[in-house]
Amino acid sequence: MSSDPERTQTPLIFAPKTYQYDKSTLDESQLEKDPIDQFKKWFEDARNDPTETIPECITFSSAELPSGRVSSRVLLFKELDHRGFTIYSNWGTSRKAKDIKSNPNAAINFFWKNLQRQVRVDGITEHVNRETSERYFATRPRGSKIGAWSSPQSHVIKNRDELNEYKTKNEERFKDVKDADIPCPDYWGGLRVVPLEVEFWQGRDSRLHDRFLYRRNSPEDPWEVVRLAP
Repeated sequence: MSSDPERTQTPLIFAPKTYQYDKSTLDESQLEKDPIDQFKKWFEDARNDPTETIPECITFSSAELPSGRVSSRVLLFKELDHRGFTIYSNWGTSRKAKDIKSNPNAAINFFWKNLQRQVRVDGITEHVNRETSERYFATRPRGSKIGAWSSPQSHVIKNRDELNEYKTKNEERFKDVKDADIPCPDYWGGLRVVPLEVEFWQGRDSRLHDRFLYRRNSPEDPWEVVRLAP
C-alpha cells in the first residue's frame, strides 16, 4: 500500500499522560435489579463527593437522518423518574431539536472523574407534557427565563450585540411581570430519554474495567443484565 501523507502527518498531540483507575470495583452482586435504582445510588455517591462539582453534567448525543451525522453537547440532567432521564432545552430551533425530529434515538453519558465511573444511557426520546415543563421552568432564575425567550438557539447571528438586543427587548417586555409569572415559551420544555440500554462502568487497573449493561428491546420489556469485556 502506498504511503498516504494525509494519514502519516506528525501528530499535534500524541500519547498524553495515562491515567490509572484504581479506586474501586464493581461486581454483579452490588447491582440493583432496576438500572434506575442503580443509577440513583451512583448519582448520590457523585452528589456527595465534594470533588464532583457538577454531578448532573452530561454529554447528550443525537443523530440527524438520513445523513446519520452525530452531534454532541454538554448539558445538565434535571430529572429522573422510573420512565427515564429528562433534560430541558429549546425544541424549536436548536440542532438537537432538528436531530430528534428526524430520529428519536439519543444517548447521554455521565462521567464522574474522581469516582472513576461512567454511566451510558441509550434510548428513545419523548417530550414531557406541558405541565411538567412549566413546573421546571418556574424554578429557573429570572435571567434564565428571559434567556429562554431571547435566544434563537443554533441560528446564525451577526454578533453579540444582536443577542443583547433580543435580551433587552424581552427585559422590556417582561419588566412589569413578576419572576414567577414569566411564562414558559411554547418551544421550550423537557425531553425524556427512555432507556433501552444503561451501562455502568467502573474504572479498574490495567484498563480491565468492570462494565455491566442493562438492556431490553422495548420500554415494556424486562431488563437483562450482562457483563461486558472492557
